[in-house]
Amino acid sequence: MADEQDGSGLTYRDAGVDVDAGNAFVEAIKPAVRSTTRPGMMGGIGGFGGLFDLKAAGFDDPILVAATDGVGTKLKIAIETGLHGGIGIDLVAMCVNDLLAQGAQPLFFLDYYATGALDIMQGKAIVDGIAEGCRQAGCGLIGGETAEMPGLYAPGDYDLAGFSVGAVERDGILPRAAQDGDVLLGLASSGPHSNGYSLIRKIVGMAGLDWHDPAPFGDGSVAEALITPTRIYVRSCLAAMMHPGLRGFAHITGGGLTENVPRVLPDGLAAQIDPASWPRPAVFDWLAREGGVEETEMRRAFNLGIGMVVVVAPDAVADIRAILEGEGETVHRIGDLQARDGAAVVYGSH
Repeated sequence: MADEQDGSGLTYRDAGVDVDAGNAFVEAIKPAVRSTTRPGMMGGIGGFGGLFDLKAAGFDDPILVAATDGVGTKLKIAIETGLHGGIGIDLVAMCVNDLLAQGAQPLFFLDYYATGALDIMQGKAIVDGIAEGCRQAGCGLIGGETAEMPGLYAPGDYDLAGFSVGAVERDGILPRAAQDGDVLLGLASSGPHSNGYSLIRKIVGMAGLDWHDPAPFGDGSVAEALITPTRIYVRSCLAAMMHPGLRGFAHITGGGLTENVPRVLPDGLAAQIDPASWPRPAVFDWLAREGGVEETEMRRAFNLGIGMVVVVAPDAVADIRAILEGEGETVHRIGDLQARDGAAVVYGSH
């Protein structure tokens, strides 16, 4: 048996886990974490848990709202191309945009980064993106977990999960009761966001394209066009939330408009949506054509250019549209609510 004191014994590093690299990684990401500081944050990273002071954040009678999500197979594009910088923004976006549907202000975020062997530069690029997402959302990055698991992940592979907690005053919970005649405003997406990438990757393969080939549907390479981060709607939607004519938000993720809009509607109402009321980004037309994907499937798999739907009282449309556009959103009037007689979402021109 090797003498445990002579340096020849088996170590954790021999098994594929480098504790020293993990410590170096924590030091490397501390500036990015500090850049997300906001009122309510307590302490720094390195403890067993992250602390947050709701009173210091300005809440009187808060209800906590929690959301968790990942990035899905969009990660494969980042892994295969080395374009890791924006994937952390996706991770934050998929969580904080969901919080808006309950009227919650995102307060803090934690991430889970799992890989076979820790690459400090790769990991730092990912966490820098997470920090940028948190800055866009106005929430603090108060902690996370880095798991090095050789044998579970192939070399170079990694996975991400995110967890965000927000708060809303008890009398501000969304959605508010929608009514027949309410208007649907659509906020433009930045592309497919983080949904439908298993189908996207299949179609790219069918087309015989390499990730580095020029994109037939946008600027730059195929990978650069498809890895555009998910848009974060927090600042604009929080501003619109102050208007009494705001009824609710539907974050358009997996399931598209077809399955997500009904989640914020009462049983007796249906969404009448005009698909000609906004310009569909070229990537979606290319995917439909190249993959032979039927329109009903496109509507369920992708956001088709609308990343958030805002339900608004008719007499508040002008005001809320001005607020959203003032915060940098591209806004389209995409439909309205009608008494339900069949499907929860009906597509067709008015």
